[in-house]
Amino acid sequence: MSEKTNTVEQSSGTIETVKTIGYALLIALVIRALLFQPFSIPSGSMLSTLLIGDYLFVSKYAYGYSKHSLPFSPPLFSGRVFAGEPERGDVIVFKLPRDGRTDYIKRLIGLPGDKIQMRSGQLFINGEAVPRERVEDFLEEDRYGNISRIPRYRETLPNGKTYLTLDELRNGPGDNTGVFTVPAGHYFMMGDNRDNSQDSRIPGAVGYVPFENLVGRAEFIFYSTDGSASFWEFWRWPSVTRWGRIGQGVN
Repeated sequence: MSEKTNTVEQSSGTIETVKTIGYALLIALVIRALLFQPFSIPSGSMLSTLLIGDYLFVSKYAYGYSKHSLPFSPPLFSGRVFAGEPERGDVIVFKLPRDGRTDYIKRLIGLPGDKIQMRSGQLFINGEAVPRERVEDFLEEDRYGNISRIPRYRETLPNGKTYLTLDELRNGPGDNTGVFTVPAGHYFMMGDNRDNSQDSRIPGAVGYVPFENLVGRAEFIFYSTDGSASFWEFWRWPSVTRWGRIGQGVN
């Protein structure tokens, strides 16, 4: 076989490899933009529903598509296409309204036209108290192994959706608010960890979330770690993985 033939075969093999990588990247981009996108949980604002170190998939098609469905939110179009209405109680990833870039994850509490208020830690929707039942405490462990008990409640929204919330502080900063009237085309979001969540109760920080800013609905956890091992400590991965959370749906 001549040197020229070897060169041609090597060139052909390189082209095929590049094409294969290109196709794989294109497929991954399509899946991420149109179907599912992975997200990690960096804070405790959704405790005890979501823990720091949870990795979950968000369905992009649940509410249709906006510019925020694409990486870096390019201004290719406004509004949403193939729009689907979110339901009260959905756990949603959205772009922070004040910058249009930062990803937040909260629970949808208020629909357009709703009047939302907190009174002494109790949620009111359109003047009606949302039923709230005390359940077992949430046990939180810090990096030193110290355990703290946080009061936990089960709320039931008007549409029957139930979920757990934490109320660490009696009469905390967000436990008593004025009445928020949700504008048309917007939603009111709250974290399940009510005393440790920056959400729609803070107008200058989050406020009402436009429909266009919704990225997708949280579906299920595909991995979870307690964060005590560094990325390069691969031999510790099995011991720091929260195996029981893998595959759990996000309620």
